[in-house]
Amino acid sequence: MAENGFEFLNLPKDKFRASANKLLNECFLLRKSKETSSDYYYILNNRSAFDSFFDLLGYELIVREDLGVIALYNSSGTGRIQLKKIESILLLILRILYIEKRKELSQSDDVVIIVDEIYDKYNLLDLRAKLDKTTMRNALGLFRRYHLLNNLDTDMSNPDTRIVILPPILLSMTSESLEALYRESKEKLSKYENGGETNGGAKDEETDED
Repeated sequence: MAENGFEFLNLPKDKFRASANKLLNECFLLRKSKETSSDYYYILNNRSAFDSFFDLLGYELIVREDLGVIALYNSSGTGRIQLKKIESILLLILRILYIEKRKELSQSDDVVIIVDEIYDKYNLLDLRAKLDKTTMRNALGLFRRYHLLNNLDTDMSNPDTRIVILPPILLSMTSESLEALYRESKEKLSKYENGGETNGGAKDEETDED
């Protein structure tokens, strides 16, 4: 450790800077993603250095090796992505679908849905706002940017398009168990259905905080 306690000062600056910025800009680093796996392992192998660095910035480094995900948490609530109401609803729907499918699969299997399943759950809410294809495409594109999902087919507004929901979807709430996450997600959706929520915000490091 360096005398001043900042272990990150002993690491190559370019690589350290690149991995830190990638995590700050993209919210999550995934072990199984070609785009982020090298940064995931670099941070994992130099965890104490990154702990020190992000602590200076007011973040806690979250490492979930069981999920293959690295994320950041800021207890002060700064660094939020502001979601539109419909985007928050779709995020909750994706989380519920992930949990429902996850129970049926082995730990190594990907959670794959088709977009029509999202439309179906949205329509069950009987909300006034119509979910059109442009809104769906834009919302799923936003979630893909932050490594919450991948699309296996091109047009993400097409009902038959296959979507892989990724493990970071679970880190947008702090509950440890799938059952608790499921209940919380259903409760939040119920508030939207009853007009009790007007807007959703999301943390850069956690993606959703209503």
